[in-house]
Amino acid sequence: MSMNNAPNVFSDPNANRFQVNIINEDHDNNEATQEDVGSDPPHYEETSFTDETQNRLRISYRPGKRELYDNFLQNAEKTEASLHPYDTHTKMYYLQTFGHNTMDPVPKIDYYRNTGSVSGNKINRPSLLEIHEQLAKNIAVSTGSVERVANGESAAGDETAASKEEENKSGFVKFGWVKGVLVRCMLNIWGVMLFIRLSWIVGQAGIGLGIIVIALSVVVTTLTGISMSAICTNGVVRGGGAYYLISRSLGPEFGGSIGLIFAFANAVAVAMYVVGFAETVVELLKESDTLMVDESNDIRIIGTITVVCLLGISVAGMEWEAKAQVILLIVLLIAIANFFIGTVIPTNTEKKARGFFNYQASIFAENFGPEFRSGEGFFSVFAIFFPAATGILAGANISGDLKDPQSAIPQGTMLAILITTIAYIAVLICAASCVVRDATGNINDTVVPGMSCNGSACGLGYDFSRCASQPCDYGLMNNFQVMSMVSAFGPLITAGIFSATLSSALASLVSAPKVFQALCKDNVYKGLEFFAKGYGKNNEPIRGYVLTFVIAMAFILIAELNTIAPIISNFFLASYALINFSCFHASYAKSPGWRPAFRYYNMWVSLFGALLCCGVMFVINWWAALITYAIEFFLYIYVTYKKPEVNWGSSTQALYYVNALDSALALTTVEDHVKNFRPQCIALTGAPMVRPALLDITHTFTKNNGLCICCEVYMGPRKLCVKEMNSGMEKKQAWLTKNKRKAFYAAVAADSFRDGVKSLLQASGLGRMKPNTLVIGFKKDWRSAPATQVENYVGVIHDAFDFELGVIIVRISQGFDISQVLQVQEELEKLEQERLALEATIKENEFEEGKRGICGFFKKASTLNISKHETKKESSINTMQSMHVGEFNQKLLEASTQFKKKQGKGTIDIWWLFDDGGLTILIPYILTIRKKWKDCKLRIFTGGKVNRIEEEKLGMASLLSKFRIKFADINIICDINIKPNKESWKFFEEMIEPYRLHESCKDITTAEKLKRETPWKITDAELEAFKEKSYRQVRLNELLQEHSRAANLIVLSLPVARKGAVSDYLYLAWLEILSKNLPPVLMVRGNHKNVLTFYS
Repeated sequence: MSMNNAPNVFSDPNANRFQVNIINEDHDNNEATQEDVGSDPPHYEETSFTDETQNRLRISYRPGKRELYDNFLQNAEKTEASLHPYDTHTKMYYLQTFGHNTMDPVPKIDYYRNTGSVSGNKINRPSLLEIHEQLAKNIAVSTGSVERVANGESAAGDETAASKEEENKSGFVKFGWVKGVLVRCMLNIWGVMLFIRLSWIVGQAGIGLGIIVIALSVVVTTLTGISMSAICTNGVVRGGGAYYLISRSLGPEFGGSIGLIFAFANAVAVAMYVVGFAETVVELLKESDTLMVDESNDIRIIGTITVVCLLGISVAGMEWEAKAQVILLIVLLIAIANFFIGTVIPTNTEKKARGFFNYQASIFAENFGPEFRSGEGFFSVFAIFFPAATGILAGANISGDLKDPQSAIPQGTMLAILITTIAYIAVLICAASCVVRDATGNINDTVVPGMSCNGSACGLGYDFSRCASQPCDYGLMNNFQVMSMVSAFGPLITAGIFSATLSSALASLVSAPKVFQALCKDNVYKGLEFFAKGYGKNNEPIRGYVLTFVIAMAFILIAELNTIAPIISNFFLASYALINFSCFHASYAKSPGWRPAFRYYNMWVSLFGALLCCGVMFVINWWAALITYAIEFFLYIYVTYKKPEVNWGSSTQALYYVNALDSALALTTVEDHVKNFRPQCIALTGAPMVRPALLDITHTFTKNNGLCICCEVYMGPRKLCVKEMNSGMEKKQAWLTKNKRKAFYAAVAADSFRDGVKSLLQASGLGRMKPNTLVIGFKKDWRSAPATQVENYVGVIHDAFDFELGVIIVRISQGFDISQVLQVQEELEKLEQERLALEATIKENEFEEGKRGICGFFKKASTLNISKHETKKESSINTMQSMHVGEFNQKLLEASTQFKKKQGKGTIDIWWLFDDGGLTILIPYILTIRKKWKDCKLRIFTGGKVNRIEEEKLGMASLLSKFRIKFADINIICDINIKPNKESWKFFEEMIEPYRLHESCKDITTAEKLKRETPWKITDAELEAFKEKSYRQVRLNELLQEHSRAANLIVLSLPVARKGAVSDYLYLAWLEILSKNLPPVLMVRGNHKNVLTFYS
C-alpha cells in the first residue's frame, strides 16, 4: 500500500493546512510512486511552536514550491482547519490530521462557543465514544460523516458563514474603545460639578485637601476600574454593563438585585441631569427677564422638551447617539480650554473687583490650606464632590454595542479616569491660584493707606476685609460662576454646562434601557420579559427607552430631586462595591476558570475597594446608604427565593465547591462518635421518580440529618448502559431538586444487579460522608422472578452485612414501582400536546380562510363545526382513557404518595426483638420528630418470659428513658416461640412448595443431580434445620396481625440468614410471611455497633 500518491498539500493555492488525505489501497500505481520517490527525496514536516517572527507552522517545501507555500500561508487564515475529502479509486479512506489517520480534530474556537453565540456557531467535536470506538474497531468513516467531524468546517460552519454574512448585511453598528468607551466615560465624569462646584470645593478645602478629595474619589473609581478590567478580560462580555459583569461573577442573586436598582438609578439620573440643564436655561431666561410662567414650571417645561429630544436621538439609533456624544465632547473640551486660556489673559478692573488677579503666588499660598465654613468639613465636601467622579460605567453599560468589549472597556475606562483626573486637578489648582476666596465685586474697594487690610488681595491693591463681617457675592466661596468669569469667553462655559448635562443625560438614557433589557432577557424577574424585546439592526430596547422616559418625566414633574439624589449616588456606589467584590470573590474562589488577561489587579486591593465604596456610601448620606442596602437585600432575597434557572458558572458556585471540599477534608480529621451517629443511606430506588414512596420514607429520616443517595444499576451492554446513564444523570438529580428531596443520585453500569450494588456500597460517599445503611424495597415478585434475580436480591443483603452496613427492607401493600403509571401519563401528555397542536393548526386555517370574503366565512363555519366535533370526540376519548387508567392505578398512586401525607394521630409499633446496636429504635424516633409523623406515638414490643413480664417491662422502660426516647407503651410478648396455628403454617408450606427439592423422597443419585441442576431450591435438610426459625416468622406474623394491624407504621427487627446455610428462597419466604397483610413495614437490622448512648 502506497501513501505517496495523495495530492500534494501545496498543489492548490487555496489548499488547507490540515487536509483529509486518502489512503489508496490499490497497488496499480506502484511504478508512478517509485518514480516519484526516485526523482525527489522524501520530504518531512517540521513544526515549531516557538517561531520568534511568524509564530506559525513551519513546513519544509520541495524545490520550486516556495511561491505555492507563500500563497498557502497568505490564505491560511481563511481556510485553516477546513476539511475536504479527495476522490480515490477505492471506497476506503480515513480522516487525516497533520499526517495521522485519526478523527481527532485540531483545536478551534468554534468548539468552545456557547450555543446561540452571536459571533459564530458552536460546532460539536467528535465525542470520546466516537474516537474510542473508531480507534478500537478501525472502522472506516462513512462519506456523510467527513464534514461532520471535520476541523470546524461542516454544515454548522456554513451556517456560521451565513450568519456572519447576514450580520454584515443587516448593518450592525459596533463601536471601538474611543467612541464607545473613552468619549462616554469622559463626558459622564465631566459633569456640572466641573463648572459650578469645583471652585467652591477648593475654596472650602484649599488646594491641598482639595487634591486629596479628588485623589480619594479617584482611588475609589480606579480600584473599581481595575476590578472591572479584570472581570471584562476573563471571557467574552455581552450587553448589560455592570449588571452583566456582576451577575456572571456573583450569580443572579447579586446581579439581579443590583441590575434593577442600577437601571432605575440611571433612569432617575436622566431627570437629575435634565433638571440641571433646565435650571441653567431658566437662570439665563431670568437674567433676560423672559420667563414663560415661573421658575418651577419653566424647569418642568424645558425639562420635558429636552427629554423628548434626547429620546428621539436615542431611538434613532446608537450611531446617532454616538455622533451627538462626540459633538458634545468637542463643545466640552472647548469650554475647558476656554477656561485655561482665560487664566492667562490679563484681567481687568471689573474682574479684579470680583477676585480674579491671574496667577499669583500669594493667592496660591493663601488658598493652599483649608477654610471650612457654614458647618462644612472634609467629608461633607467630599460627599458633594464624589458624584462628579462617577460615570466610569458609561462605556461598560453599552458593552453589547462594542466591537471588542474585553479590550475596549479596560482601555477606555482607565484612560478616561486618568484624563478627567488631570483635568479636575488642573482646574482646581488654576482656579485657586487666580481667584481669592472672598471679593465684594465693588471696583472702589481698593486699599486705603493707613487702614488695616487682611488677605492676599491687599498686596494686589484691593481690600476685601469687610467680607469677614458681612456676606459677599464674589470669590471662590461665594460665586458659583467663577469659571465663567475667569474664562476668555463666558458663554462658552455656559455651552460647556449644557454639554456636560446633556451628555450625561444622554448616556444615562441609553444605559438604563440597555441594562434593563439584559436583565429582562435573563428572565431573572418573571414579569419583565416584555421589556426584553429589541428592535432594529442594533436590537434597540425601544420599550426600555419608553419606560426610562416615563420614569424620567415623572421625576422631572415632581422636581424634588434634592431628596432622591443621595439615594441615586448610593445606588451607583453599590454597583461599584459589588464590581470590586466580584473581582475579589472570583480570585478568592480559586476557580481554574478565573484567568483574566488584565494582570494588574490584586484580590485584596479589590476587597479594599469594595469596603471603601461601602464606607463612602455612609459618608455621603447614612440614611440613603441604609435604604440602598435594604432595597438590595430585599431583591436578593426575592431572587434567591425564586431561583431563576440559570447557570453562569459564577464565583459563588466555585466558592460553594471550595467550602464543601474544605469541610469534607476537615471532617476526615474528626473521629466518629456514637453521639454524632446519623443514618446515611443508600436507597436502591432506581430512577427516583419510579419508586417515590421508597425515597419518601428514606428522606423522612435523612432530611437535614444524614446522607441520602438514590442509586440505580444499569444492566446490559456497557456502551448502551453508559450512554443511557450519562444522559439521565442530570435529569434525575434535577427531579430530586425540583421535588425538594435533599438527596443525591448515583448510578453504575454493571453486568448484574448485585455487582452494581456491590460497587455502590464500596465506593459511594466521600470521606466521613459514607453510607452506613442500605435501604431497599421488598421484592414483591420474588415468586415469579427468575432464580438469578432472587439470588442477586438476597446477595445484596449479604453484601451489605459483609461491608458492615445496616439494612432496612421496606414493604408496602401495593409495592413501590409506578413505572407503568408514569409511562401511561407520558403517553397521555403526548396525546394532549398533539391535540393542542391540531387545534392551533385548525385555528390558523380558520384565520386564513376568514380573509377570503363570504365564501371563506361559510367554509370557516363548516370547519369550525367539524373541529368542534373532533375536539369533543378526542377529549371524550382522552377523558375515558384517563378515567380508566386512574381507576386501574388509583391504589398504586395513593400508595406511592402515602409517606408525603401528614400521618395524623396513630402509632408507630416497634418490634425490637433483637439488639442490633439501636438502629431499630433510632429510625422510628427520628420519624417522630418530623412534622408529618409528630402526632404518632411509639409503642414498644419485645420478647420476654412469662414469669418476668414486669421486670422486663421496667428494664426496657429504664433503657429507653436513659436514651431519652419517649414512648406510649411497652408490651412484653411471651409467646413468640410457640408453634403457629395450622392454617398459617399450611399457608407457609404451600408458599415454599414450588421451591422445595424433596430430595428425601428420591434416590441419592437423582437427589444429587437435582441439587446440581437447581442449587437454589430448599432442601429437606435445610427446612428441618431451620424449622424453629420458620415457626417463629409465621408466629410473629400472627402476633403482628393481633397487635399492630391498626398501626401507621411497623418497625420490625430483620431476621438474618446465615450465608451458605439458608437458601435465598427460604429467606424471602420468611420475609414474605413475616410482613404479609400488614400496614407499611420497615424490617431493620443495624450493623451491631452502637448508634445510641446514654452518656453525655
